[in-house]
Amino acid sequence: MKQKIPLEKIRNIGIIAHIDAGKTTTTERMLYYTGRTYKIGEVDEGTATMDWMIQEQERGITITAACTTCIWNGFHINIIDTPGHVDFTVEVERSLKVLDGAVVIFCGVGGVEPQSETVWRQADRYNVPRIAFINKMDRTGSNFFQVAEQIHKKLGFTTAAAVQLPFGEEDNFQGIIDLIEKKLILYKDDLGKEFEAQDIPSDLAGKVEKYRNILLEKLAEADETLMDKFVHGQEITSVQIKEGIRRATIKNKFVPVLCGAAFRNKGIQLLLDAICEYLPSPEDLPPIKGIDPQTGNFEEITTSDEAPFCALCFKIATDPYVGKINYVRVYSGRLHSGKYVYNASRRVEERVSKLVRMHANRQEIIDGISTGDIAAVAGLKETKTGDTLCDKDNPILIEAIRFPEPVIQQAIESKGKQDQEKLSLALHKLTEEDPSFRVTYNQETGQTIISGMGQLHLEVAIDRILREFNVEAEVGAAQVAYRETITRKVISTGKFIQQSGGHGQYGHVVVEMEPQEIPSEGIAFEDKIKSGAIPRQFIPAVKQGIMNAARSGVLAGYPVTGIKVNLVDGSSHDVDSSELSFQMAASIAFNDGLKKARSVILEPIMDMEIVVPEEYMGQVIGDLSSRRAKVVSLSTRANVRTIRVYVPLAELSNYATILRSLTQGRASYTMEPSYYAEVPSHIAEKIVGNFISLVGPNRR
Repeated sequence: MKQKIPLEKIRNIGIIAHIDAGKTTTTERMLYYTGRTYKIGEVDEGTATMDWMIQEQERGITITAACTTCIWNGFHINIIDTPGHVDFTVEVERSLKVLDGAVVIFCGVGGVEPQSETVWRQADRYNVPRIAFINKMDRTGSNFFQVAEQIHKKLGFTTAAAVQLPFGEEDNFQGIIDLIEKKLILYKDDLGKEFEAQDIPSDLAGKVEKYRNILLEKLAEADETLMDKFVHGQEITSVQIKEGIRRATIKNKFVPVLCGAAFRNKGIQLLLDAICEYLPSPEDLPPIKGIDPQTGNFEEITTSDEAPFCALCFKIATDPYVGKINYVRVYSGRLHSGKYVYNASRRVEERVSKLVRMHANRQEIIDGISTGDIAAVAGLKETKTGDTLCDKDNPILIEAIRFPEPVIQQAIESKGKQDQEKLSLALHKLTEEDPSFRVTYNQETGQTIISGMGQLHLEVAIDRILREFNVEAEVGAAQVAYRETITRKVISTGKFIQQSGGHGQYGHVVVEMEPQEIPSEGIAFEDKIKSGAIPRQFIPAVKQGIMNAARSGVLAGYPVTGIKVNLVDGSSHDVDSSELSFQMAASIAFNDGLKKARSVILEPIMDMEIVVPEEYMGQVIGDLSSRRAKVVSLSTRANVRTIRVYVPLAELSNYATILRSLTQGRASYTMEPSYYAEVPSHIAEKIVGNFISLVGPNRR
């Protein structure tokens, strides 16, 4: 095994941003300057190392989070390049769960865009320290100071401050001003490999002093050590500034703002320096907490090779040669190939056949992994995304990753019987890889339904089924993934009693059902029985019965969500009660409760931003009004107007084509799921009517 890299020299970072902000382009430059690749890969040419999937190369977008490793000035940097398209936001979610820091990239022209806000909130949720990198400073319309101001206003991070300024604008962007060292960095060749530090030109001295003082002021707000020096007017050296930035960034109280133009090979080496100087190592962060599965108590996981092994599986991929590989982040201890590891989530022991370090889709076989590593494990048969792997004698559970609910669905079926098994296998592999991709079987219509986060998500999945898995299949038109919920609190009783000689079946439950505050938060179950009316061993069966019943509502067969279910009473029989009888009783109680509690249909509402030239704004807003859209804000960006709306997904069929025709192809839009809302009654009647005509009035 190679010499262990000191923990303080490890950086586990993610590259996150809105679509087309330049994440993959930036990552490609990092790999080139660190010597990981000998040639710069380009997204537009389909030669990017990190965009290795055929679908990524054809579409020029990142679809799956790709891992790689590089070395910079003695630091070992594990990088995860994530997608920017909202349909693949699950890749960002699970990456941030296991990362120690992040580089958030903003387009110098577009600024803080909708998906920028989404990934920033995701980083907030996992308390991930970050650096902001304002890219594309060479583009027409780029404005570093405007984007920095948007970080303050739109993202609410008022202590973010520039540590660099651009030298030159748009086509004349030539280099970077370092505010800490008060130096001008000028690039001498097109590849960006050669650059030199010069003194600040005299005509820029005042500007540099102004923004350096702003940096010190913001930093003093975030760091007590520097606050004392700042208040008393003491000199603060560049070393002290960097130390202060590191302390405040690790505590998530400060975000250093850098700039550059990745496509023009400017600013990447300085970004690499900042990653090493400001973002945390695994030992800089507080120990993560886990739960002892035997006692239910919280325990801290010690960040050390000497501690018991603990790792989280955050991603699964299917390799054509090795089969299934599990990506893991190691939080403590060591693991060697050929050894056994305990899956505390599923309570099974599995053998590790091979350990590999991933470079996009290429593998480097390694002997072992240790604290701080991000690597892949081959040979695990039962382990799923979100499972905790640990030492059998020291079991512990890390909080699993939460995944968003799908908003769109399509029916899929194989063309012939010979393809049925292949289709089933392909769907199984895709659901293992992507937890936001769901497969269900509609008993009423006999259809296999695939669900995802958007049209592009399903298009890519179907393309992989046809090409990668070589399945002959037919798909139906995309449909909105509606949900059902209740509007009032009810008490419901379910009894399942059968007697046919010998042992019978007896299950009796009483449940209290009430709406949750957030309709899209699934089903919450709580056992509130105190008298022991139902034996403890049957409580999991009651919960399972409710979850099974929630898969199909009473109005139009859509999954049920947003309900709190409390088990309040029931009874059992010494001989006839069983898990099956209580599952059935719970299902009966749940369905009866849905009918009593005035069920309604919910639809996904999208948060959409349209960028449109001024002269077409009236037509676009008029069209949006006809689609039940609610305008949230209107703003001006460079020479165009930005419209932000909440609009039902059901109203956006073929919207890309319609928007192009309304604006002569000059407008663009982005959108992401925001929340679920009740469908207007006249539309709900049509949805229910279509369901009845499809399955018959007696099948409801």
